[in-house]
Amino acid sequence: MKAFILGLLGVAIMAGIARAEEMDAMWGESTVKLRAENAERGELFDEGNYAMFIHWGLYSQLANQVDGKTYYGIGEWIMDPKMADIPAEEYKRLAGTFNPTDFDAKAIAQLAKDAGMKYIVITAKHHDGFAMHHSKACDFNIVDSTPWKTDPMKELSAACREAGLGFGFYYSHSQDWTFPGGRKGPTVDENGKPATFDDYFTKKCLPQVEELTTQYGPIELIWFDTPGGMPKERVQQLVDIVRKNQPKALVSGRAGHNLGDYQTLGDMEVPHHNVEGMWESVDTTNDSWAYAWYDQRWKTPKQILHRLVSCVGRGGTYMLNIGPTDTGAVPERAARSLRDAGEWIRRNPQVVYGTDASPWQHAMPWGDVTVRGDRIFLSVFDWPESGKLFLPGLKTEIASAHLLVNGKPVAINHESVGDWKIFKVPHVAPERLVSVIEIDLVGSPEVDPTFGIDPNNGTEILAEFATATGAKIVKHRWMEKFGEWVCVYPATRWEAGGKAVWEVDVLTPGDYDVRLTYSGEGRLVWGVDVVGGEHIQNQQNASHNYQEFPIGWLNFPAPGKYKVAVSCLEGNIESSRLKSIRLIPLEAYEETSRRVATLSR
Repeated sequence: MKAFILGLLGVAIMAGIARAEEMDAMWGESTVKLRAENAERGELFDEGNYAMFIHWGLYSQLANQVDGKTYYGIGEWIMDPKMADIPAEEYKRLAGTFNPTDFDAKAIAQLAKDAGMKYIVITAKHHDGFAMHHSKACDFNIVDSTPWKTDPMKELSAACREAGLGFGFYYSHSQDWTFPGGRKGPTVDENGKPATFDDYFTKKCLPQVEELTTQYGPIELIWFDTPGGMPKERVQQLVDIVRKNQPKALVSGRAGHNLGDYQTLGDMEVPHHNVEGMWESVDTTNDSWAYAWYDQRWKTPKQILHRLVSCVGRGGTYMLNIGPTDTGAVPERAARSLRDAGEWIRRNPQVVYGTDASPWQHAMPWGDVTVRGDRIFLSVFDWPESGKLFLPGLKTEIASAHLLVNGKPVAINHESVGDWKIFKVPHVAPERLVSVIEIDLVGSPEVDPTFGIDPNNGTEILAEFATATGAKIVKHRWMEKFGEWVCVYPATRWEAGGKAVWEVDVLTPGDYDVRLTYSGEGRLVWGVDVVGGEHIQNQQNASHNYQEFPIGWLNFPAPGKYKVAVSCLEGNIESSRLKSIRLIPLEAYEETSRRVATLSR
């Protein structure tokens, strides 16, 4: 018997090795090792799905502190009247002490490569007008105005080519706060004569874009920003320069007037719905874009991976920013998180590179899904201690399923209950950061995207997925600090009888704890219904900043599809904004309560 068992184990191990070798062969020569010079136009963007953004300039020297006062928010806007309100001539004098001798282009390129990123985009000129390259169009540049006398763009472009990474520039094409005629800049020139936007555009903007697209080798993309007030014909001129000099380069959607090649979402915005077409989310490793001395709220490796996989799962690209210090060094904690996340990507490249959006069109309670052909990848961020992972709505037959452990496949069993697939998994997560289940299907994935209520921990469903009648789903965007954007899509503007309605798929019948996340003023009364079934309502205090409140229990008497409706019934209804509903199986709710009680003792 022992020999027989050992024989079976040997077969399983050999099968696993063969499967791993198949994976290595499949991914080893794809975009995982794709060098920038071999990529077609937009391929690193569309297939690589992950890039490094760098905000670095004179503002990094101030690090959000002026005359002993700290300004909280985005440091590259430090000149702005809403920040430190620094006059242009005073700001320009900072260049005389800017000496970033710790800048190491090869180390930054290696960091991006270790992180799993496929190209780097760096600020060549931000709104402050300081050119981080050797520009002949304006002497306010890093070579002519600083004691360093070095062009870091030359060094970084060369380092990216050596590392096989793509390279690109950020360029603020409309705003320039130190050059006469630039938007929000001086209104008169050095002779006291009135300056127009055309003066700035023809004397500085146009020639600098010409420099950037001709003097630094192949460019992956030009990331224009803040086009407000810029005439379409001027944007078109810039796009034409890029097309002429760098025919393989992309132009960011923030060029304006729909002249870019792809869409850039709002800063720090990771969408919850799938987004059609080519798009990117831009985010940063802490709360700041440029270096801020006080900002130590770094994203952990798990948070980075969660936001990356969420972007890829919605069909987009994730560009994550670092802010080097005034000396040019990358903050060590940011670098550490990037490398740790990159090590996971190295073991699981098929989850990130060259994949398509999730056919469910939204995240799962435990994580997210990416797709390549007939193969889907479940990235499990919240591991089920029950030993069962639930995947709702999968109609396509499963050929095989494997749990990836250190990149090696281990077969796991599953059962089907209707369109629900239930995978038997270990009680303890096999990966420290994110565990991956790889599923081979007998054909392209066909799914029912209805939200399944997860039997382990329940499911939160955002209001933006609801059908609203007598209420509106709106975009609510605000800054927690200057430049730190938060965006939600709540149901609001409630009318009498107004409802937000979701369809849900219940596998496990019984009682469910109902919780609503909302903001508003005073005490609000909310009603929740299983359409055609039970109704509950309750009064709770409102929160100014979207707090979750318990409402009560609802019963789903049998497995199947239900519609759940929420209404704002009484109180300061005009102020109420409903962000989400959460439905938690009572057994899971009781287990969570028991654990909390145990920990509190």
